[in-house]
Amino acid sequence: MTGRRRRHKRGYPLAVLVGLDERRAVLWRVFSEVVKLDGTVEQRGEEDRRERYGFHESIVNALRPALNEGVKSIVIAAPGRTDQAVNFLNHIRRHHAWLVREGPNAASFGILTGSAGRPHEVRELVRTKEFREVIGETTSRDAKNIAATLEKSLGSDDSGTVVSYSLDEIENLICGQKKQSGFRPEHLVLTDKYLEGAERRGRILRLLQISKNIGIKTTIINAKTQAGLRLSQLGGLVCFAKTDRENESAKQSQE
Repeated sequence: MTGRRRRHKRGYPLAVLVGLDERRAVLWRVFSEVVKLDGTVEQRGEEDRRERYGFHESIVNALRPALNEGVKSIVIAAPGRTDQAVNFLNHIRRHHAWLVREGPNAASFGILTGSAGRPHEVRELVRTKEFREVIGETTSRDAKNIAATLEKSLGSDDSGTVVSYSLDEIENLICGQKKQSGFRPEHLVLTDKYLEGAERRGRILRLLQISKNIGIKTTIINAKTQAGLRLSQLGGLVCFAKTDRENESAKQSQE
């Protein structure tokens, strides 16, 4: 009799790790429990400005699915004494300013010295103190951006965004049981402490999966951070919904 294959706990998403070298980028999804390969981008042409531009654009495109899901913490790992990471971030600033300017669509970038192109390299890298510090910094900045968006929405009736706090209300909004004319759910945010609540964990996991399936961003933040503490004051769970006009404007700013 063959035993059932053991499933490893993945946890919740934290960041994307990009292992960058001269002609290749390897993307890894960093979860709270594991790190999983997400894809590889290679520069195939000759080394010139045009090919380098195309290589960097391909990396940005490879990051888009994670960004669209709400993962906004990006860690770039590159070998020491190279300018690969800096050159890529300069490309971001010049050609994708929406990723670095303050606002709800901004991502948080961190640079780490090291190689992350192969599984054993990643395993070694994620155990280092430097990796934990960079992850902490990028996820903290991401959480602060979310908190700023939350405070702006709470403090203005003209922000184009409505905020829901009740699990029942959010389930109805996302699952389509309750139609709210002119508003669409855009971003579901909760603390890790809220996720671990024994009584509601099954409901939350289902809600997260449905959100992912229909293209709603999801973010889980550390309840001990400043942003996490603020979110906990509101119950630990919020959902941002925008007007159709605001959604269209946000999409255009990312193109």
